[in-house]
Amino acid sequence: MKVLLLEPWFGGSHRVCAEGYVRHSAHHVELLTLPAQFWKWRMQGAAVSLARMMGESALQADVILASGMMNVATFRALASCRAPLALYLHQNQLTYPQNSRQRHGWQYGFVNFISALAADRVIFNSAWHRDVFLGELPRMLRHFGDLNEEESVQDIREKADILAPGMDLQQLDRLRPASPGSQMPPLILWNHRWDEDKNPSLFLDALKTLAADGVPFRVALAGANVRRNPVEFEAARTSLGERIVQYGHVDDEETYGRLLWSADYVVSAAQQDFFGMAVVEAIYCKCIPVLPHRLNYPQLVPEGLHAQCLYRRNRLAPLLLRHLNDQFEIDADLLRAHVKRYDWKTQAPLMDRALEQLAGQA
Repeated sequence: MKVLLLEPWFGGSHRVCAEGYVRHSAHHVELLTLPAQFWKWRMQGAAVSLARMMGESALQADVILASGMMNVATFRALASCRAPLALYLHQNQLTYPQNSRQRHGWQYGFVNFISALAADRVIFNSAWHRDVFLGELPRMLRHFGDLNEEESVQDIREKADILAPGMDLQQLDRLRPASPGSQMPPLILWNHRWDEDKNPSLFLDALKTLAADGVPFRVALAGANVRRNPVEFEAARTSLGERIVQYGHVDDEETYGRLLWSADYVVSAAQQDFFGMAVVEAIYCKCIPVLPHRLNYPQLVPEGLHAQCLYRRNRLAPLLLRHLNDQFEIDADLLRAHVKRYDWKTQAPLMDRALEQLAGQA
């Protein structure tokens, strides 16, 4: 088949997933993309630009795969191609926490809503994501005065699928060290964005508590800084001092892969994470996860290890302390085997099959 992949936000995990599918699909996948900037304008205007670009390039497709960063209804109204379209939701703006810099209300969540209505198939990256999105839609619709169209939520539910994002996990194997590293204090990895929705204050406060108690550890503060003044990170840089072995985003893939293999624990405190790709990469590299018991995280850990790896009510510090005091014996190979299914070797054929079925139905 000829698959046209529309990605208005060609950066970060969106770009990684798009390029990964091009490499691993059994079909011919053509990319049509826009730069990863001005996200609000992308959600409103990308459909106009991509419909124009598609017409100018005379691209043909048997099926279209579109990112959730686009208004599918507008695209379908303007594009000449009438191929069936699947909407892939990496995230949604209806349930995405609005930080102190954002006060846009329902506006962009409504774009996700009408895009889901206009698509022939709606693919969520996790069951948790599907459930929170469909659970929140009636609340948004009841907010309006009349003609709430609440029955449309069931229409979306009936055409919803779950398909985890593919990742090049096996590529990380070539960076695995030949022998164990030196017996140094445990290395704790933070590989998330430095933004409010990732709740870094809880994580950094936990580290300060452990440091004040004299607990030995090192920390790598990786992940992209998207803020001008990440005050809590700067404060931690001072208070944790030589415990910090990495401060700032690691751009080079090989350096980042080696950092994953050198870490002992991967920690999250996120309020928002619709799948958890960064956590999966670390677990694959045999990091022990210490994660909140919410979002999609319970699906990333075998159920028998939930009590050891997932904390409730923001009680990160006590659980992390138990790990650092060697109170648990965790089988890192079992964790690794649990997330191995997210490699493109497994996920690409699943996406191929979903798109084949959609094209066949059309």
